[in-house]
Amino acid sequence: MIKFRLTVISFLQFFIWGCWLITIGAYWFNNKKWDSTEFGVIFSTMGLASLFMPAITGILADKLIPAQKLYGVLHLLGAIGLFFIPQANSPQDMFWIILATMIFYMPTISLSNTVAYHILTTRNFNVIKSFPPIRVWGTVGFICALWTISLTKNETSANQFYLASFVSVFLGIFSFTLPDCPPLGRQKGPIKLASIFGLSAFQLFKDRQFAVFFTFSMLLGAALQLTNAYGDTFLHEFSSKTEYAQSLAVKYPAMIMSISQISETLFILAIPFFMRRFGIKQVMLISMIAWVLRFALFAYGDPGSGLWMIVLSCIIYGMAFDFFNISGSLFIEQSANKEIRSSAQGLFTTMVNGVGAVFGSLSSGYIIQHFFINQDGSKQWNNIWMTFAIYALIVAIAFVFLFKDSKQKAWNN
Repeated sequence: MIKFRLTVISFLQFFIWGCWLITIGAYWFNNKKWDSTEFGVIFSTMGLASLFMPAITGILADKLIPAQKLYGVLHLLGAIGLFFIPQANSPQDMFWIILATMIFYMPTISLSNTVAYHILTTRNFNVIKSFPPIRVWGTVGFICALWTISLTKNETSANQFYLASFVSVFLGIFSFTLPDCPPLGRQKGPIKLASIFGLSAFQLFKDRQFAVFFTFSMLLGAALQLTNAYGDTFLHEFSSKTEYAQSLAVKYPAMIMSISQISETLFILAIPFFMRRFGIKQVMLISMIAWVLRFALFAYGDPGSGLWMIVLSCIIYGMAFDFFNISGSLFIEQSANKEIRSSAQGLFTTMVNGVGAVFGSLSSGYIIQHFFINQDGSKQWNNIWMTFAIYALIVAIAFVFLFKDSKQKAWNN
């Protein structure tokens, strides 16, 4: 029964995100008609919020507030922000509304992991084996949200935000019914200043393995932001070309993009095998190569004869995402001290969805606007995606030489 309740949490957590994350670009360019630089700034709000909120909430969950209660409160507050996003009348208004919304939503990603890990551990479940089948339903939730928005023709509508808001309210209330997840980092005896401010997790950077791991997590977080920001928009722009206007990929781009999440469900379930067989270094390297292929296939794909490349790119996305995001979270759960695990998970989210997302959003928005826009306003998608592919390849090559998996034996136990 407890696994089912955790499954519901996972499903709804990502259903909320799936309602608008992939389609906000279509909403932006079809309703607001603001330029790519402004969109890059707006999309960076997820990264800006993740620069500090996951770390702060990780500290609170480690030391002061039961994780499941904090998780519920954040979703209730996030629901308010989601409801008001469509009311924005300028890029400045939307920036502040989405930033406030992301301040409440982004830390719930790592907190949902913290809650699941704590409940599974205290009930003597094997986390490596038990968590992926639960987490996979988060991806199913994301897919269901995408299909719901696409089939109801709400990809450019404000309704995507209203639906997300309603589900966020429900999830916030449901979270209070979960078993208690008390803070595990409360200290006995003298309290150190570093402990008060939750800086203990940053001590992980003293470990070369963790320092390199977090750095490359940030670089992969940038790659994730690129595909989230421009994937759906890429397909939408084919509607201006007569030969593609009636194609399935143009009529239902969110459904095509959801193949990526369907692929995730398969690769999530494969994570325990790959982690035990290859270790974190090889698994993350596979992810990086998958990102190269993801972008390169988009560069040469189209909704006509090149549809197979777009579909294959979406399939590869499952490996690209899961093999660094889910595996990275499990790596931290197994490697960090229990007193700082919530903070360490928050730090991981900060590096991926914070520093990495800000870097990916701002740099891509600037590069596209200044180097890859034609005189008629259309984007040079082939050059854009190939630039992203080259970036991922450079990251992969650097990773081979810099990261050492000293904990390889732990995954074989």
